[in-house]
Amino acid sequence: MQNSRPIRILIADDDADDRILIADAFEEARLSNPVDFVEDGIELLEYLRHEGKYSDLPAGTHPGLILLDLNMPRMDGRTALEQIRADKELRRIPIVVLTTSKSEEDILKTYNLGVNSFITKPVTFEGLCEIVQILSRYWIEIVVLPNEAEE
Repeated sequence: MQNSRPIRILIADDDADDRILIADAFEEARLSNPVDFVEDGIELLEYLRHEGKYSDLPAGTHPGLILLDLNMPRMDGRTALEQIRADKELRRIPIVVLTTSKSEEDILKTYNLGVNSFITKPVTFEGLCEIVQILSRYWIEIVVLPNEAEE
């Protein structure tokens, strides 16, 4: 049950060490999907809207999945999530919160804003690898995502 086209994964996380660990976990899972990283909500929105340093991205291409940290500088994940869900062009992109927060308030607020899943970052690399494998199996192999051209 594999998707016919590889989806691009966009990861928004301000912590350089976490970005390295996440990249290593994707490599450990042997995922061939393209993975891009942004460091905060402003950069995330620029990427999605093809603005600033992302203006050379092909028009109309969006990631098939966003992994979103909540606690980032400049614009946090909650605000970015709210803006993505309010944007007609971006609102269908699946978003999984991947954060250190265990706050019931964060869980409730992000689901109310339209997040697809909420995952607390594991404390071990092995735990992160397991999360990546589960995400891969579900979002890349099982779920059917809409074509970008469909409205």
